[in-house]
Amino acid sequence: LKILLPVTACLLVLMCSIFLVWICKFRGNRRNRDNQAKSILRGASNQLIGDENIELPLVSFKDIVAATNDFSNENMLGQGGFGKVYKGILEDDKEVAIKRLSKSSGQGAEEFRNEVVLIAKLQHRNLVRLLGYCIHEDERLLIYEYLPKKSLDVFIFDAASKYVLDWPTRFQIIKGVARGLLYLHQDSRLTIIHRDLKSSNILLDVDMSPKISDFGMARIFGRDQQEANTNRVVVVTCLLNMRWMAPSLSSPILTALVFYSWRS
Repeated sequence: LKILLPVTACLLVLMCSIFLVWICKFRGNRRNRDNQAKSILRGASNQLIGDENIELPLVSFKDIVAATNDFSNENMLGQGGFGKVYKGILEDDKEVAIKRLSKSSGQGAEEFRNEVVLIAKLQHRNLVRLLGYCIHEDERLLIYEYLPKKSLDVFIFDAASKYVLDWPTRFQIIKGVARGLLYLHQDSRLTIIHRDLKSSNILLDVDMSPKISDFGMARIFGRDQQEANTNRVVVVTCLLNMRWMAPSLSSPILTALVFYSWRS
């Protein structure tokens, strides 16, 4: 017994020490991961909002792989110039849409910074919500709310679906988009000019309420370059979609240009 007690005490001390070392290492790795993510998000976007904290969950790549069934084709919702979008189910059974940015796209990296730093600060019922993000080695992923009705262009151009768009529904969609634009242009603390507003960037929830999406490329213009009474203007643009933009692209950036693309 005299030998057993000291041995047991030593084992307990050793186990506690190992546990504490593991906890410290785990916290250190997590802190390093968070610091790495924040350093990647610095750059052009920092000029936008200063040193404000990013109140957005940093999701592990392991959880995203599990949520998307290892990015299976069955989970893929669509793809575009910046990458592919997958449907995912997180551990709490929450359905999400996960955008996996293309590794070869420099524009995708810039879009990633803008979405995380800028769009996370915007809150409106007619803007798609960004729920989290992930940075893992050369992987960049964005996690959005999942909208089961997909985008407006599906209903406009699909022969079987366009009959869902009766006039009351169309009017509801138009009003929702207008509310979202009013928030972006006047009511948010930043003035956001979308300039790529089109049917594929209008997502629809289960009640056919619209949500504006795709706020990828953003940059700041000086006060003397913009319309009167605009302190800071963020221009969100995608030069790959010239058909939706007003002919006067060489003129000063005005909020009215967005309505040209929506009318088109």
